[in-house]
Amino acid sequence: MSDENLPVKAEEQHGTDLVVAEPIPDPGLEPHEPRITDIDPKAADRVERQVSAMFGFATLLVLGACVAYFAIPRHSILEFGPLSGNANNMVMGLCIGLALFLIGAGAIQWAKKLMVDEEIAEDRHAAHSSPEQIAEITEAFKQGAAESGFGRRKMIRNSLIGALGALGLPAIVFLRDLGPLPGRSLYNTIWAKGIRVVNDVTDRPIKPSDLIVGQLVNAAPANLAPMQESDPVGYQNAKAKAAVIVVRIKPSEIRTKPGRENWGVDGILCYSKICTHVGCPISLYEQTTHHVLCPCHQSTFDLSDAAKVVFGPAARPLPQLPLAVDSEGYLVAQSGFTEPVGPSFFERG
Repeated sequence: MSDENLPVKAEEQHGTDLVVAEPIPDPGLEPHEPRITDIDPKAADRVERQVSAMFGFATLLVLGACVAYFAIPRHSILEFGPLSGNANNMVMGLCIGLALFLIGAGAIQWAKKLMVDEEIAEDRHAAHSSPEQIAEITEAFKQGAAESGFGRRKMIRNSLIGALGALGLPAIVFLRDLGPLPGRSLYNTIWAKGIRVVNDVTDRPIKPSDLIVGQLVNAAPANLAPMQESDPVGYQNAKAKAAVIVVRIKPSEIRTKPGRENWGVDGILCYSKICTHVGCPISLYEQTTHHVLCPCHQSTFDLSDAAKVVFGPAARPLPQLPLAVDSEGYLVAQSGFTEPVGPSFFERG
């Protein structure tokens, strides 16, 4: 076998220096072939019109998605043989999808046909940049901006800005699907003066004599159950906010907060069942300490001391519902909650 047929060694030792040879010779760069748009101004103008048309059509498709959002009924169905789908969603999705496709295709066509076509190679450098390199990069950026023709080709620039700007319209229009603003609904529940406290399982009104010291009962307002058939959605929302726990503690062990001296009945106190951290339901009760624990993140509240937080991430006590006894001896609310129930929100802090 001749020497010329031997494989090239990756490493060769010359004296004390280790010389690393490339296993494959550098093929170099092929001769640069000019594009038709580089030598024919008419071809360049034709491509410019094509790219601008893509961007312009993308703008129309985005506007079409906004129109479809309002014009097509929400529950209308499109059928394609055995397949079917919501017409509103399908038309909006197709319009926005095609708009994004045309913007991408136009950008690729612009880069391949009109931007400066040069092949360059650069050696790998250190991760950090020297001041000279930063200045060089800045100058290269300016040069690239000039070579892209973004400032010179106004038709492409303006149509691209229009298409990208139009993409923001669906984001604004579709905010309508978030539903109406909550207004004061986060502050209020269906609890009101005179509403009886009923057992959450049996829906039976609760009398003070039904509870023994140390007992905790899950409860709800008496006006909740009738909503289950007449307004199922409203029922779920109301139950999520109005659920309460009723506990009986020895009066001598209760530390009453000023202004709440008459909020309990013979040691019977009522608090929101919804944790003030992220809204999990609370019912893990420890009789000896009067602590109730949230199972989600272990926020712990002392029911004998206005349900203040004694452990965990919750930032405020459980809201307390003022109790009284009606003429028939049943527990009723003196009023609704005096503060919002559940987790804190922006206005609540």
